[in-house]
Amino acid sequence: MNKSSSSFLFRSLGLSLASILYCQTAFAVCATDTDASPKGPIQLNAQGEFVPQWAKKAVWYQVFPERFRDGDSSNNPTKQDLVGADPAEPPKEWQVHPWGSDWFELQAYEQANGEKELWKHMLRRRYGGDLQGIIDKLDYLQDMGINALYLNPVFDSPSLHKYDAASYHHIDPNFGPDPEGDRKLMASENATDPASWVWTQADELALKLISQAHKRGIQVIFDGVFNHMGINSFAFQDLKKNQQDSPYKDWFTVTSWDDEKAGTTFAYEGWFGVPSLPEFKEDGKGLAPGPKEYIFAATERWMNPKGQGAAQGIDGWRLDVAFCVAHGFWKDWRKHVKSINPDAYLTAEIVDTPKNVKPYMQGDEFDGEMNYNFAFASSEFFFNPGDMSISPSEFDTKLREMRNLYPKGVAYVTQNLFGSHDANRIGSHIVNRGIGNFADWGTYFNLSQAASNPDYQVRKPNEQEIRLQKLFAVMQMTYVGAPMIYYGDEVGMWGGNDPDDRKPMLWPDIEYDDEVYLPDGNKRQPDKVNINTELQAHYKKLIHMRHQNPALTLGSFTTLLTDDKKDLYGYEREYQGQRVWVIFNNSDQEQQLTLDNPQHYQFTDSLSGAKITQQQDVLSIRLPRKWAAVLVKG
Repeated sequence: MNKSSSSFLFRSLGLSLASILYCQTAFAVCATDTDASPKGPIQLNAQGEFVPQWAKKAVWYQVFPERFRDGDSSNNPTKQDLVGADPAEPPKEWQVHPWGSDWFELQAYEQANGEKELWKHMLRRRYGGDLQGIIDKLDYLQDMGINALYLNPVFDSPSLHKYDAASYHHIDPNFGPDPEGDRKLMASENATDPASWVWTQADELALKLISQAHKRGIQVIFDGVFNHMGINSFAFQDLKKNQQDSPYKDWFTVTSWDDEKAGTTFAYEGWFGVPSLPEFKEDGKGLAPGPKEYIFAATERWMNPKGQGAAQGIDGWRLDVAFCVAHGFWKDWRKHVKSINPDAYLTAEIVDTPKNVKPYMQGDEFDGEMNYNFAFASSEFFFNPGDMSISPSEFDTKLREMRNLYPKGVAYVTQNLFGSHDANRIGSHIVNRGIGNFADWGTYFNLSQAASNPDYQVRKPNEQEIRLQKLFAVMQMTYVGAPMIYYGDEVGMWGGNDPDDRKPMLWPDIEYDDEVYLPDGNKRQPDKVNINTELQAHYKKLIHMRHQNPALTLGSFTTLLTDDKKDLYGYEREYQGQRVWVIFNNSDQEQQLTLDNPQHYQFTDSLSGAKITQQQDVLSIRLPRKWAAVLVKG
């Protein structure tokens, strides 16, 4: 969703991309068909499900490659590499941005450009993150217990976010070891003839990343942006040059051509009107034949590289703005994907009500989704203050509706997230709780952007606010569905919505300046930027707890407790006789509670902090404020 450049571009025009995207009229802008009914029999596995079983056991980690780790400084972007990305105006001065610098502080080269618009500076920044950096930190992810990796776009693109692809069949040269050499190789091929496609060094490094991840038991999925490309794309560049004579004239929706006699100039439809993102042409069945065939070929390239088998390729895809592409395309594409790897995982970005998401999850399109509705409900229960909050029974009802809405197995593979590259980080969300309701996506998107909301607090979360994050993490790691961590949340990174949610990752070998600047350039009380090792240990403990207890990944769900008066909530996860009881004290007071235990189960508190007394048929628990107990039957 929400390309960073687009968000800033709309804001510079006095608009918000998010509000355009997710208002009721926005969905009509995307050229999709209305027939989502399943076509043909749904292929079910031995469990009577259509979802890959490994995805139930996944603990996802989302990486924004440009901001994760600079593993090879020799490939860092140059000023020329920015051409084609927003903002269109070339900077007078430019350099790779210092990794450990204060986020809102304009560096000398930025000040030399003399531009007052903060969004322009933010969009031009490059920190040098690359694929080697991700490879270098696979051991860190493995140690944390991560076994599934979702990468934001890695394909050739001039922007920091890579949602404006120049191609889908090549990794961005600046993510590999030889940008100049790669670009020369790429220039020799026919982009629409897969037989002519070369393997660049960046492409080879991507295969190495996949291989190294697989050796550590980590699955990898790529971000597929199949609604549009960037203006640097081979197809659009040829179309712009050759107009009606271009072989790509039917790839995009051209509204007028260069014609001196008619007095017209070349114009086309950009995604939501953004000129840097020319949108693919669609008919009632999906994408036009040209881009469809190209996407199918690129899909196979990364899922079965060099024809060496699916085990050498990526393990699935995350599909950007899936609601902007017609159902017919997704149905055909799923068949193609599953023919290459029947165990591939397909997850969609569809920020909408569960009812509107449901048609995409019927077995012939996607396996799961980025579960923002889980985040919305969790925010309302754990974080929203006063009248904005919901009770334990209301929370339980919302969760039950989401679990029961989809076919069997889907709830177990949805990616249960909170933060992402399109939302303020969980720590800053908690700091600013009460500014709006997360579920009001378009409105909240604007409210959570620090540069456009002077009331948004950009400070570091304090100890009590981190405690709330820890409480949510317990829910995330013990509930039905696959938890997904946005890079850096586990070490206490903070930041508002795009672009502040895309700060460089915190690493122990890098020295970070204190954050003292506000978005408007004024100074504030300094905040120390460092790794929160206690929070990190909490996430690691929970992740390993999830792996060690199959009931938390495969188990049934039964509500045990909804005490609206005391703000207590609890549930049981059960699998093949293993039982885990999870109890939350969401109140501001220590609470004493009792649960019936007629079977005399003997429990151990795996989280610590709760006092447990077991007497006959009753289990008594004393829980500290804003804390939880995870009780595993011995």
